[in-house]
Amino acid sequence: MDAGPQPPPTLTFHGAARTVTGSCYELELGGKRLLIDCGLVQGPRALEALNRQPFAFTPAELGGVILTHAHVDHSGLLPRLVREGFTGPIYCTSGTADLLAQMLPDAGRIQEYEAEQRNRRPDRRGEPPAVPIYTEADAQAACAQAVAIELGTPFHPIAGVEARLWNAGHILGSASVEVLAGATRLLFSGDLGPDNKSFHASPGGPVEGIDHLLCESTYGDRDREEVSPAERRRLLKDEIQSALARGGNLLIPSFALERTQELLLDIAILMNRGELPRVHVFIDSPLASRVTGVFARHARELEDLDGTEVFHHPAFHFVETPEQSIRLNDISGAIILAASGMCEAGRVRHHLVHNLPRHNSTVLFVGYQAAGTLGRHIVEGAQRVRISGREVNVRAQIRRLDCYSAHADRGELLQWVRARGRIAGTTFLTHGESGALQSLADELGDGGQGGNVRIPEIGECYELPPSSPARRLKTGRDDVRGVLASDWQTDLSEFTLSLRSELRKLESETARREAVRRMREALKDYEKQRHHPAAPHTHQGEVNKPIP
Repeated sequence: MDAGPQPPPTLTFHGAARTVTGSCYELELGGKRLLIDCGLVQGPRALEALNRQPFAFTPAELGGVILTHAHVDHSGLLPRLVREGFTGPIYCTSGTADLLAQMLPDAGRIQEYEAEQRNRRPDRRGEPPAVPIYTEADAQAACAQAVAIELGTPFHPIAGVEARLWNAGHILGSASVEVLAGATRLLFSGDLGPDNKSFHASPGGPVEGIDHLLCESTYGDRDREEVSPAERRRLLKDEIQSALARGGNLLIPSFALERTQELLLDIAILMNRGELPRVHVFIDSPLASRVTGVFARHARELEDLDGTEVFHHPAFHFVETPEQSIRLNDISGAIILAASGMCEAGRVRHHLVHNLPRHNSTVLFVGYQAAGTLGRHIVEGAQRVRISGREVNVRAQIRRLDCYSAHADRGELLQWVRARGRIAGTTFLTHGESGALQSLADELGDGGQGGNVRIPEIGECYELPPSSPARRLKTGRDDVRGVLASDWQTDLSEFTLSLRSELRKLESETARREAVRRMREALKDYEKQRHHPAAPHTHQGEVNKPIP
């Protein structure tokens, strides 16, 4: 008997939905299952707790994983996935496979180290022992399952599904993923790079015939001023010269992958031209050292080198041991690049402890700071922060340089979506905070080329018919919705950004100071009312009945 046509594929969102990190999407066709990404959730502790919850699927039942790139918010839960029974291939580019071999074991070591450190803290006495999400050995096992795929080469990750990788221009090895599942064609953007990105060509991808599109939205509400490589280097030079003139260190929290290598490229060019003095530049991240080695091995694939000695420059010193790192506490007048870029882990935290209280030090942020992270709190003007159980005063000069973003801005995202032609079905906007998601949705949904536009929630499942809008089969998870709704840190971050924007519109510094003074007075009044609430107002003749 004829079984009839095969039902269309379904797609379930397990991460990076109404939040930036934890990318993970499950595609199912004819009972076969495939993941696109399996990333670590980063941000506030309530959100990071999702990393320890049971997977919403059975790892052993997955036929494969396609990985867009090596950043841990896309790859960081692969070791746990393997430990819990996944034995299939992890498809990715060769650049991503080489980076995974460095990134994932490092993440496992950090997990083990931080669990050990937490267990030693006096304020945790009597609590259950902290355990790592996974270990270095788990990470090495996951790396062994990586299968390198060339860009543009079709492959079949599970029965009935053909896939192809396209350059995403985000980091070394990054890719967008085109999937033909039955008769339905999908495109997962992955993370998209901006114009004028060092090392990589602009993002590509198929230009027509897409039924359903998943597009990242990290900077969906922000248009950066277009900056050429020459202008970017001039801005960096100005920041470095200003910081060195203060007499202290310049500390740059920097992602070990890509951002560190971009900075080294520009610093090397400026030093070689005589535009910067050859001061000591310390790269205090063993991972960054190893990743730089991966870049050196892939140098033929990289743009912008033009004979510049980046990876072995005489001014650059790669710091390996903890003892060498600690000795940097006693120096001044140097440039220190340390991971992690959002200050959530790694050696940058002890450099912050020693440099934030110094009036002559400068901390320069050169990348995105997710809501709830230590980096975001510092950037937004915190006067005191807590680092590894210690209260640290912020007296250093805090600076920010936005021209090093590895993500496309709003205009570039819209340009990339429009270059894909008319989307026949649904455009899903992911990997963004609420304002960024809504800004893109407003632009793409009102007669734009995005077709039917949705902002999915974690836990939602959709049927994806060809040439028609997606149909929701399952609503989002109430527990995750509750975590996001109760995330006061994200609300505070968004309020602070809006407040700063409004303050900049005032005509003078005096007006801005007066506005801040009045807000402080209002906060004091609120505190008084909270501790000593007034009796409810009443209408005459309606005793004890509050005014509606």
